[in-house]
Amino acid sequence: MNTIAPDLDSSLLRELAGRAREVAQDVVRASVEREDREAAWPAASMKALADAGLMGLLVPTGHGGHGLGMTALAAVSQEIARESPSTALCFAMHCVGTAVIAARPTPAQARDLLEPIARGEHITTLALSEPGSGSQFWLPATRLARTADGYAVHGTKSFVTNGSHADSYVVSTVAADGAGAGDGTFSLVVVDGSAAGLCWQDAWHGLGMRANSSRTVQLQDVHVPADRLLGRPGDQLWYVFEIVAPYFLMAMAGTYLGIAVECVEEARDHLGSRRHAHTGELLGASPLLAHRLGELWIRMDAARQLVYTAARRADAGDPDSLVPVFACKAAASKAAVDIANEAMTLAGGMAYRENSKLARMLRDARASHVMAPTTDQLQVWIGRALLKLPLL
Repeated sequence: MNTIAPDLDSSLLRELAGRAREVAQDVVRASVEREDREAAWPAASMKALADAGLMGLLVPTGHGGHGLGMTALAAVSQEIARESPSTALCFAMHCVGTAVIAARPTPAQARDLLEPIARGEHITTLALSEPGSGSQFWLPATRLARTADGYAVHGTKSFVTNGSHADSYVVSTVAADGAGAGDGTFSLVVVDGSAAGLCWQDAWHGLGMRANSSRTVQLQDVHVPADRLLGRPGDQLWYVFEIVAPYFLMAMAGTYLGIAVECVEEARDHLGSRRHAHTGELLGASPLLAHRLGELWIRMDAARQLVYTAARRADAGDPDSLVPVFACKAAASKAAVDIANEAMTLAGGMAYRENSKLARMLRDARASHVMAPTTDQLQVWIGRALLKLPLL
């Protein structure tokens, strides 16, 4: 079964997805078990992705990148996730941060951030979630105060993927001087990863997605130069629904689709290679097992079709693409959890070895439902959009 970039109609997209698959097979696969066991950030894999020219996937061509969009983001994330969903998450969050910076860059931001990203010399990520806001990441309490030469940031961010390893962090804050705290107008700034006042808390040790370094950081009067404000003061809500949410959801849809694809492959390989000792018959020759494998493929392919249809519509600027983008992360999340769970059953006792591939995939898939926007939140937004009600 050809699972590499099946819906891509561009030679560049197919080439980049192929590069991602090569890195996943040659580099990511070799370290995924150790990284999961030790909850270690995938340094070698991220370097290999940079060396393969993939870190500038969403950087505009004028700044040295590939200038691609959501279809490429989903496809590359999918291929990485087939070996390590944690590594795919690290890569994907870098890409989402890149998309936010690239949305309205100043010349200085393009020179200092986008061009190094395109060269594979700079990793960025998002720092939006906070302990007090739960899944409502668009409601920050982090404060931004004006200083003589820029801003000072004070607050706490949680679940920061690539935490303590990125070169920069896209941080959401209440607009400077407290303006807008009650009306949804906030600001985004880019904080240097080496800035004084960044205090990282305990390392991440989760049930799944164990290698993504999802950490909490306290920002204690961190200095941010004036030219690191993204867009205009109070622009955050525009960024959240026009850039952050669509790109993040597509990145996660691609990641969880990768889990679903690989779990179907694992189940197929098991049923197609194992034989009963007493009869020599393949396990998959059983009508019941063949039926269950077929059902998994249908679920996987339905999610895949939705993901790539939504991505193409978004890349084409379809004004009605937001609901399909919401839906594709919810659908891919459900598919990943259900398929990983069922594949564990089809693979039998072998799948229950400690830290087997399917066991890791099942643990990683389960993170999908609680990763903001949660599956429940997305379904509420879809319903409200269909009823022509405000999302918030």
